Amino acid sequence: MDASLRRSRLRRSAPVLTAVAIAALLSGCSQSGPAAPKGSPSPSASNVQSSGSVTDSLQSDYQRVIKNVLPSVVQIDASASLGSGIVYDTQGHIVTNAHVVGNERTFKVSASGSSSAVTARLVSAYPEQDLAVIKLDSVPSGLKAARFGDSSKVEMGQIVLAMGSPLGLSSSVTQGIVSATGRTVSEGRGGGGTGATLANMVQTSAAINPGNSGGALVNLDSEVIGIPTLAATDPDMGGSAAPGIGFAIPVSMVKTVADQIIKSGKVTDSGRAALGITGRTVVDSGYQPAGVAIVNTNPNGAAAKAGLKPGDIIVRAGGTDITTITSLTEALAADKPGQKIQVTYNRDGVRKTAEVTLGEV
Repeated sequence: MDASLRRSRLRRSAPVLTAVAIAALLSGCSQSGPAAPKGSPSPSASNVQSSGSVTDSLQSDYQRVIKNVLPSVVQIDASASLGSGIVYDTQGHIVTNAHVVGNERTFKVSASGSSSAVTARLVSAYPEQDLAVIKLDSVPSGLKAARFGDSSKVEMGQIVLAMGSPLGLSSSVTQGIVSATGRTVSEGRGGGGTGATLANMVQTSAAINPGNSGGALVNLDSEVIGIPTLAATDPDMGGSAAPGIGFAIPVSMVKTVADQIIKSGKVTDSGRAALGITGRTVVDSGYQPAGVAIVNTNPNGAAAKAGLKPGDIIVRAGGTDITTITSLTEALAADKPGQKIQVTYNRDGVRKTAEVTLGEV
């Protein structure tokens, strides 16, 4: 995909201007032919009635889901930015994006329909997966935790709703479908980003705008299936939004990280594969990216144990050609610690291959 990615946290220093345009298109049609018996519904009337029934049913589903889930979606107000979060449990833990909390440790949290904010403090952030948990200083009466779904049941074509505070408009809802699953995307470090490479992301057509970060991507069973995190931008249009292309962290990773942070105050088992190296992108004679040079290795890391050493240039990992640090990170993002992969590298102009048992970040 020839698009870059932007985080959907809203910086408070920027003014917010919202324009809403509504257009209505009315059309009519007539049909000629034999007249229907008196009192019989015309085919067009039957179609309209059937269509109306389906529309009413779907609208009822939307309204039911919004009523069930929106009370569990909050707005997180930091000193320099704002984003969204999800009530994780009745003890006051809120899960959100690491780039929403940034380097701050205290926040104001507003629930849907509430006119007052509750203070909250950071429990821990895990920038490697762009997730964080904060905890309310006091738990409001009737605090409702969200219900989380099953990542294995998320499929293309499912209708989803994105809930959060886009452009600071709290308790907003947009609608779309699951466009794809299993995407691997990388976010930049500029503008407060974590630079994380995120695997198994859910791609959605539901609109994700600044302020949506950390909110809820929800199915029609009122289950959270992901946390909206990134929106694509089109570099050919000056970095403006690429409509209908957004990404959410899958609920399986959300629960894995949040449970560890709540239990231990940190992530103790990342589940993310690593080679145990520090590397840099190298270029060929045409100044094109041509691989990742190993600068140093962890003596107990996967690469060192497999015989790789500083100066080697990695050009392939598993089934993926490697040209840059980002491509290497993305190739490893879908792998697991303990998994064995073939790594192809150049040493002193000679191409070699090693079987590497991956370590953990």
